[in-house]
Amino acid sequence: MTRRELDAAGITDPLLRAAYTRCRRLNARHGKTYFLATRLLPLERRSAVHALYGFARWADDIVDDLDRHRTAGERDRALRRLESDLADGLRTGTGREPVVRAVADTADRYDIDHVLFADFLSSMRADLTVTHYPTYADLQAYVHGSAAVIGLQMLPVLGTVTDRKEAAPHAAALGVAFQLTNFLRDVGEDLDRGRVYLPGSLLTAHGVDRPLLEWSRRTGRRDRRIRAALVAAEAMTRRVYRTAEPGIAMLDPRVRPCIRAAFTLYGGILDAIAEQDYTVLHRRAVVSRRRRAATAAEGVLCVAAARWRARTSPRVEAASGPAAEWQGPVR
Repeated sequence: MTRRELDAAGITDPLLRAAYTRCRRLNARHGKTYFLATRLLPLERRSAVHALYGFARWADDIVDDLDRHRTAGERDRALRRLESDLADGLRTGTGREPVVRAVADTADRYDIDHVLFADFLSSMRADLTVTHYPTYADLQAYVHGSAAVIGLQMLPVLGTVTDRKEAAPHAAALGVAFQLTNFLRDVGEDLDRGRVYLPGSLLTAHGVDRPLLEWSRRTGRRDRRIRAALVAAEAMTRRVYRTAEPGIAMLDPRVRPCIRAAFTLYGGILDAIAEQDYTVLHRRAVVSRRRRAATAAEGVLCVAAARWRARTSPRVEAASGPAAEWQGPVR
């Protein structure tokens, strides 16, 4: 499948093909929910999505260093090297790291604003020193770079049937919704890294502070105040999903099944958290294999329907970017 994706995208250079393949493997290993949804995209656009995700995953792994092999100073230097490599890559179209070569090529092919990558790395740098966010406004500044910009990077790859500026706020909101879902699911793991991403004002409103979270994580015991705060965090996240959802209809019809599947699967994580009675400090909530399979099957049917409509409609809507097969008003 990797070869077919690269051929469809018109990626022929051996070094670039290897770089994109590396990104695809990162996506498959680390982003199982998102990778499943990506399989519903048109072949020619999958490699670009893998490049965007692979670069983000690479930077995130530098910051988190899950095995704790590197000190904070070493992580800072590694992130600075990545920033320098990316700046050179965006300017020259190449890079030392395979993920940089792939994402630089994708940025060039789809004319992605370089500021979005700078904003992303700024938020990654915050993770080296910032361990909590006092208010939701503070958190919003962080998730703009860590999540909203990912949605905005994706828009030129996906294509829209409206003016891209109209779809942009929804795309940004979807990235934020996915990020907030991860924050809620990973409260315990993030706490182990010394970070709390839930807004301090939300926690305080329910009588929760870091020592209480650490006590619950350490002892495995529950507290009604923590549960109330997590319920509020879930409600906050679902509001962002509602802001994001209208944007799906603004996308190229051929990519809607992918984004709808990701929307459904990530929303399913919130459902799983609620079904497990908000025990995220003690166990990780996951979407069942049955539900993932059902969502994927539904997406496949939607893809088939979109392709049939494209073949039979006298006015088809086109894919944007390289290797576009259709002609029409997608922007």
